[in-house]
Amino acid sequence: MGFSMHGVIQVNLSASKWDIRQKVWDYMEENNLANFPRPVHRRIPNFKGAAQAAEYLPNLQEFKNARIIKVNPDKPQENVRFLTLEARKTLLVPTPRLRTGLFNKIVPPPGASKEILRVCSTAQGVKDFSVPVGLDARVHVDLVVVGSVAVSDKGWRIGKGEGFADLEYAMMVSMGAVDENTVVVTTVHDCQLLDIPEELMDDHDLTVDYILTPTKVIKTDCKRSKPQGIIWSKVDSEMMEKMPILKSLRFREKKAGKDVTLKDERLAGKQELPGLSHSRKWSGKDGSSTQIKTNPTEMTKNSEGSEEQIESGCKMQPTVPSRVTAVYMGNIPHSLRVSELKNILRDHNALPLRLNWQGAQHRAFLDYKDEVTAEEAVTSLTGLSISGSTIKVELAKSQRGNRSRSQTSKQPLV
Repeated sequence: MGFSMHGVIQVNLSASKWDIRQKVWDYMEENNLANFPRPVHRRIPNFKGAAQAAEYLPNLQEFKNARIIKVNPDKPQENVRFLTLEARKTLLVPTPRLRTGLFNKIVPPPGASKEILRVCSTAQGVKDFSVPVGLDARVHVDLVVVGSVAVSDKGWRIGKGEGFADLEYAMMVSMGAVDENTVVVTTVHDCQLLDIPEELMDDHDLTVDYILTPTKVIKTDCKRSKPQGIIWSKVDSEMMEKMPILKSLRFREKKAGKDVTLKDERLAGKQELPGLSHSRKWSGKDGSSTQIKTNPTEMTKNSEGSEEQIESGCKMQPTVPSRVTAVYMGNIPHSLRVSELKNILRDHNALPLRLNWQGAQHRAFLDYKDEVTAEEAVTSLTGLSISGSTIKVELAKSQRGNRSRSQTSKQPLV
């Protein structure tokens, strides 16, 4: 068997991606080349010298020219986030595991000192100083910075194996946020630089244009194309359930006439898009399937003035499903009327089972039939701006238990 000796880690030329990850993780642990969190296995390693590697970034002309930079939220790229904020660039950070959207914009307090900017760059700061960016936001990302487990000087990159960096980039392609001119940079320890067989690279794999280590800058001159968009045949129903933003993007691409057949749908020989048909069938791990209604449910008033559900023109019992999940909308302008909010919700395909209006407190609670539907609504409404006010939208499970319906005004959705 032949071996590659690029760098200090020996990689069997027939190695798989997982073999390479394991080699890198083991080597970094054995040689104490990483900081907290440890062990580095199954992580983007927080390598020693990460801050020094980041210091090369401001010297790149592509960084100087960039206005909007997207940086992953991992610990080793913390100094990258700080340097981006210090240079007064717009910093975007992906939402954790893409559960509630694609990315957030970090907004430091006005006149923030370096110390405050460093706080904004931490994981907690990303949570405390961020506002969501909706799918409809006209954002063009000029520079993307990602972490890696291994990378080659040809630009081939291997992440931790969950595919988030690849998927994030593909999503940005889908929403028009990146193009062929968007530069991708990774920061790694020198030991993470090794030969990676090109045969291991797939169409969905993100390549990099620059590699920054604590000791050098490598321009890869990578000729391989970056992901051209979401490859729906590699997405399965489980991923769709975990990342509601995928449903929104799939809905858009379906309307645009693109083939959005999922991996498991191809295997079943059947194409079906959640939200476009009257029901959808999900296959369980045991092979069982469940029919789930997907028609939008509206509320109206009967002659006695009580609320009841209307679905597909047929009256149903006025009972709320036990799994009902609430979504909180805050920072609602005082001038907004309930009827206007209903129209906005319809326009965003986010019509709830019930709307609890608290106009005096500039907020509303929207009840959806289950958590998946509620998360879809959060994704659809994320980044919503009304009369100049950015609306805060989030799941409101905790608030539901604390608020009394007697203090709210139940509004029929007609």
